[in-house]
Amino acid sequence: MRLARLMKVFVTRRIPPEGANLKVISTLSVGVDHLALDEIKKRGIRVGYTPDVLTDATAELAVSLLLTTCRRLPEAMEEVKNGGWTSWKPLWMCGYGLTQSTVGIVGLGRIGQAIAQRLKPFGVQRFLYTGRQPKPQEAAELQAEFVPIAQLAAESDFVVVACSLTAATKGLCNRDFFQKMKKTAVFVNISRGDVVNQDDLYQALASGQIAAAGLDVTTPEP
Repeated sequence: MRLARLMKVFVTRRIPPEGANLKVISTLSVGVDHLALDEIKKRGIRVGYTPDVLTDATAELAVSLLLTTCRRLPEAMEEVKNGGWTSWKPLWMCGYGLTQSTVGIVGLGRIGQAIAQRLKPFGVQRFLYTGRQPKPQEAAELQAEFVPIAQLAAESDFVVVACSLTAATKGLCNRDFFQKMKKTAVFVNISRGDVVNQDDLYQALASGQIAAAGLDVTTPEP
């Protein structure tokens, strides 16, 4: 079966005739939100996925995206290219630093923990996290504090979304969430595009409600 036809199974829940004897579906991902799990389960098809395989790579990407966004690197590079860098200006393109900051992580799973571990050497003063339930053991190692999502939004200088896409998290980061954030806050999403209401994020950026956003995922994706 060609990959295109197989992907169609996931999206439309229609299994083509040549897939009638399908027994196993394997996905090179941690999330399985792209699979029609109810239909797959009904047909007795087994599913394989790859937890922890991409943890380090995703955490490194999250940190690089956060640094790139908060230190305004794309803007600075563009200014160099178009001649906007004309003379020395002490605070020009400085952005925001991680030292003594508060970082809020939405979803302290494997990837969320790996992100926090990589950010600690930057001198982060405080880690907040939110999720379905507290994780005392993991949080103790990171000195992270479990808080309601509204508190995380209000008190964080940097928000990193690393949760799974579920019915409960779809549209989690919406207008109400962004309105609670600081005007100097930076928002980063390495989870799934549907966790964020993109229209609300656009309005938050356009109105200056938040300072910047770095996105590894969008809806739709190319």
